[in-house]
Amino acid sequence: MTLSELRYIVAVANERSFGRAARRCFVSQPALSVAIQKLEEELGARLFERGKSEITVTPVGARVVEQAQKVLEEATRVKELAQEGRNQLAGVLKLGVIYTIAPYLLPDLIPALHACAPQMPREAEKPQKLALETWPLIASHS
Repeated sequence: MTLSELRYIVAVANERSFGRAARRCFVSQPALSVAIQKLEEELGARLFERGKSEITVTPVGARVVEQAQKVLEEATRVKELAQEGRNQLAGVLKLGVIYTIAPYLLPDLIPALHACAPQMPREAEKPQKLALETWPLIASHS
């Protein structure tokens, strides 16, 4: 079972046509049909009823298509996570600043950092010795 095969069954279920699904997936209709037939054999279940003018999803096919959609969404999420890993400005930056300079440095640094790396998560931790009156300055920019 491959992600391509899962994409094909989701496309057929949505389009209710092998030809339209094939065009949507940028493959030939025979290639899509063979891939779906192979998947049905592998699963030991018929996913679609093929009529002369209409394709319908079988009850087991509906459940498989629903799960296939979830798998494809998760595969997309895996790609997004990998992409975030390539962009160092999207990851967490931990910065330690001594409390004596924090009120002077952070009010300018945090907005500048956000401007350069808007996708970077912003979290502020209150060090034990940070003066309470400077905390709202830090927290207001996160």
